[in-house]
Amino acid sequence: MKKKTVFGLITSVAAAAFLFTGVSKANADTTLTVGASPTPHAKILEHVKPELKKEGIDLKIKKYDDYIIPNKALANKEIDANYFQHTPFLNNWNKKNNGTLVSAGNIHLEPIGVYSKKYKNLKDLPKGATVNVSSNVADYGRILTIFKDAGLITLKKGTNIETANFNDIATNKKHLKFKHSFEAKLMPRLYKEGKDAAYVINANYAVQAGLNPSKDAIALEKKSSPYANIIAVRKADKNKPAIKKLVKALESKDTQNWIKKEFKGGVLPAK
Repeated sequence: MKKKTVFGLITSVAAAAFLFTGVSKANADTTLTVGASPTPHAKILEHVKPELKKEGIDLKIKKYDDYIIPNKALANKEIDANYFQHTPFLNNWNKKNNGTLVSAGNIHLEPIGVYSKKYKNLKDLPKGATVNVSSNVADYGRILTIFKDAGLITLKKGTNIETANFNDIATNKKHLKFKHSFEAKLMPRLYKEGKDAAYVINANYAVQAGLNPSKDAIALEKKSSPYANIIAVRKADKNKPAIKKLVKALESKDTQNWIKKEFKGGVLPAK
């Protein structure tokens, strides 16, 4: 009788341990940690959090204030996905870091804009004016496109806009000087100081600084731009159910309409 009792106790403990392990694993499988810029990315993720909860996904949001750490954190498996960048930026990061991160879906466009304290229109910039641009190489093509569309520059024949830089300018009729040695997050502060003619600011940093890109920019990237912000993941995780549910929630009509209303043109739906 004693042996049976001991055996029964061992069996019960083993079963409880198995059950506990199973529950822990289930909980781990439904927790999704996403790295994001505070605005607008983290705000958009907060919007879909209740919907994901209904789908059995516990969304954790980890905020980053720069464009350097989120991809490193994703590659190092510190987070499950990130939401802060467009595909050309990701491609450039992969190339430089031998990375294999991929896009799981396009979510929204943050139209990059040109801002000025001194001029109301891009064509009003005087000859020799200094245009301050961030050191984010992946944005150079979209910046050059704005100035090309305004008729201020032309690009060398055969230039690939996704890999273009300021050496690809063929003609620059106003002899504009593009200064590109600043971190993207510093651009709103430089703009507020207003020492130079113009400043190019990413929409997320513009919105964080209280600017409305659709009203305050003197020139804005077109809605047809291919630079939509994406959910980035490790290649092996692209088809994981939790990732698919996250992307579906972000791409939903409800979320896309909310983005339009919440950010008043400063952030545009990709769909």
